[in-house]
Amino acid sequence: MLLHTIIKQHKHGLVAHYSEISKETSLPIILYSVPSRTGVNITPDTCLELSKIPNIVAIKEASGNISQIAEIAEKCGDNLHIFSGNDDQIVPILSLGGLGVISVLSNVYPKNTHNIVMDFFNGNVEKSRVAQLKALPLIKALFCEVNPIPVKAALNMVGYNVGLPRLPLIEMSEPGKEKLKKALEDYNK
Repeated sequence: MLLHTIIKQHKHGLVAHYSEISKETSLPIILYSVPSRTGVNITPDTCLELSKIPNIVAIKEASGNISQIAEIAEKCGDNLHIFSGNDDQIVPILSLGGLGVISVLSNVYPKNTHNIVMDFFNGNVEKSRVAQLKALPLIKALFCEVNPIPVKAALNMVGYNVGLPRLPLIEMSEPGKEKLKKALEDYNK
């Protein structure tokens, strides 16, 4: 019973929060569901409620729960567009009707990430799938420490001088750098 009450409170709180935001702008709003960072999951029922607000148009779905994403697609239909929020789930989410990805990988390899999506939409699902799977070790390495630490390190490693993260974030650890360097080398083979 307590869990049900907590879920209900989260739903009402999220709906109230996004409703207030939507009143202050005519811009399209993308929900951001990343429970690992926020501690709150935007459930399919909450998505359905929020999709009724005219300028809430999409969700960056990073729950990692494919069943939940399928349920959002089923419940919300064209009223809430879905974007993958996890680089390791681009192709599965596209197969459920997703429109693209809001990506970490694309900061380092924008064209490759774009091609995963466009190959899928152009009917070359196998090429998209292969590219998605090839990127998995690099994606994992890009999350071996708190972001954006690995992304900045990767950009520096591939030749862009983006400097170090700002405090309170610090430079990537040496073991993390080695893991990331190897993943970049392997990806570029």
